[in-house]
Amino acid sequence: MAELSTGHGTRMSPSGTGLLSRAADSLLKLPRPTKRLIMIGADVVMLPIAFWIALVLQFDEFVAPSSYRAPLLCAVICGVALFSVLGLYRAVVRFMSVKAMGRVVLGVTLSVIAVGLCEPFGFGRPVPLSTLAIYWALAVLYAGGSRISIRYVCYHLTKRDNVTRVVIYGAGEAGARLCSALSGGAKFEPVAFVDDREALKGSQINGISVYRLEDLPQLAIARKIGRVLLAMPSLSHRRRREILRALEPLGLHVQSLPDLADIISGKARIDELRDVEVGDLLGRDPVPPNPTLFESCIRGKSVMVTGAGGSIGSELCRQILRVSPLRLVLYEMSELALYNAERELEEIAAREQLSVEIVPLLGNAHSRERVREVLRAFGVQTVYHAAAYKHVPIVEHNVIKGIQNNVIATWNTAEAALDTGVETFVLVSTDKAVNPTNVMGATKRFAELVLQGLQERTETTRFCMVRFGNVLGSSGSVVPLFRDQIRRGGPVTVTHPQIIRYFMTIQEAAQLVIQAGSMAKGGDVFVLDMGRPVRIDDLARRMIHLMGMTVRDDAQPDGDIEIVYTGLRSAEKLFEELLIGNNVTATDHPMIMRAIEHSRPWPRMQALLEELTFALERLECDQALALLGETVPEYQPSHEVCDYVWTRRRPAALGDGKIANLTAKRRELEQTGDTSTPIWQHEPPAIADTSA
Repeated sequence: MAELSTGHGTRMSPSGTGLLSRAADSLLKLPRPTKRLIMIGADVVMLPIAFWIALVLQFDEFVAPSSYRAPLLCAVICGVALFSVLGLYRAVVRFMSVKAMGRVVLGVTLSVIAVGLCEPFGFGRPVPLSTLAIYWALAVLYAGGSRISIRYVCYHLTKRDNVTRVVIYGAGEAGARLCSALSGGAKFEPVAFVDDREALKGSQINGISVYRLEDLPQLAIARKIGRVLLAMPSLSHRRRREILRALEPLGLHVQSLPDLADIISGKARIDELRDVEVGDLLGRDPVPPNPTLFESCIRGKSVMVTGAGGSIGSELCRQILRVSPLRLVLYEMSELALYNAERELEEIAAREQLSVEIVPLLGNAHSRERVREVLRAFGVQTVYHAAAYKHVPIVEHNVIKGIQNNVIATWNTAEAALDTGVETFVLVSTDKAVNPTNVMGATKRFAELVLQGLQERTETTRFCMVRFGNVLGSSGSVVPLFRDQIRRGGPVTVTHPQIIRYFMTIQEAAQLVIQAGSMAKGGDVFVLDMGRPVRIDDLARRMIHLMGMTVRDDAQPDGDIEIVYTGLRSAEKLFEELLIGNNVTATDHPMIMRAIEHSRPWPRMQALLEELTFALERLECDQALALLGETVPEYQPSHEVCDYVWTRRRPAALGDGKIANLTAKRRELEQTGDTSTPIWQHEPPAIADTSA
């Protein structure tokens, strides 16, 4: 259960209960065998007293216990023995439930029957049935009441400063079960339910009153509420978002139950609380997948996912597995990521009884020969190419490897798919490929152009690419970063107050990628409907509020968490775009559009790829960046290379517009028709290699 300590909502024990609290503490610290002996001893004393009181009430006069010695001993011996058999002495009293109370009633009932059978078998005097009935009531009252009393004392008197009072939002079955689970612990105290249904107002669940949402602000102050727990696992995204907006101004830490699907599948428990997911703040109700589109490239086919251990790749694998392909090939260069992906998929297959061959393969998409052999060996029909470097600043400082992984590896994998007759090849692209200002975006647009060019060479393989924005929960996302920063007490770092981004849940993105691939005709660029863009500064503030804290700024200098603006990172944009131009058409899916964009003929792309490969082999960042700028006209590379290795090898590097000169030279050569000779043979690098 997620924990985040705050200073809100704690309750101090009244001074008058100090003695009882210490006594309860002492009792709880006793060894388990000692506690059992105390319970047995109490029953041995109290059960005969209950029997004797029943006799006195029956005859309305003093009755000597010795005159009913045999029935009295039978009541004690049978009662203790039956309680032991039923496990009442093994139960932890402070966690006893209604089911345990049922065992108390059963044990007392059987002991009364045993007492009633004493006289027919010649043991002692006959006991009237009315006496047995009175004894049954007194014994149940004692055995059940004593245990409930101890439970109450242990629960209430041992709570101290770390007890958080909570409101459970949702008075349904999930809320009631959550309340029961929390009532047995020493960290949370449910004090109220809140529910949207007007008919439930004023009713009680587990002895706790139900209120309306409008009552919560006053209730939070009067009852010193520290948290709100959302117990509505099947609620729609829209309604959940409305509730969170209403709760945000209260400054309470909001947590929620897992999704109903996770509870049903066994991934999560009903009492497993989680911090509010950003998908709850930004997400929309997903459009159910179109079964025809979702299955056409997968069901009964051999499917391969490159980068299968990454954020998008692993989610694609989960979605694909549940559609029952003939075979799922996991292609990944990280051994640890591959191991984790295979283990999770095997668990899903076993749990959901899916008969799918899962093939984990180590390999690098750079190796065309390795990819070709894998595709041929396993008869792969559909490829989802998710292997890529995607972190903008890292790729900006590692130009050579970024281009190799995002451009050359895509080319090699696509060529291998052509050679082996793959039916569908889907490239997972990004909105940063549109009018790119950084190396990562330019490489992804270059990769798109490569696939569009390759489409000219084949009618067998359908190449397409799916372009979308940020994915919630993916590696490197701002969401887990913000959450960690808030938990550590801040500050929360935002690059710019006005920066905005598109967001989509990883599950929805994977589903739409799969469906888009099914609609491919060849060379298609699909764009996903990302909804409205989100201001990152607003996102950070909402996360702080919903984790029960306040923003520290000029208006509130005593707030909990400060937001620090660090400035835009190298080559970072304030906002992202999804289209080059506005030429789009609708598809068979309302969330997927087909973009009509310019491309280059394959002979020209092949020449550029060969030049780029040669530049990468020589580790010439300036030439590689010049070729990026030439291939992707929207990308204007900076005159200063940021690659860490290049700047050390070239200490006087590139302050003279070297890249711009190379790009201009390329355009001059194209105008004269001389495109057969590599550009650097016309103008060799002017900077000496000082690595020696």
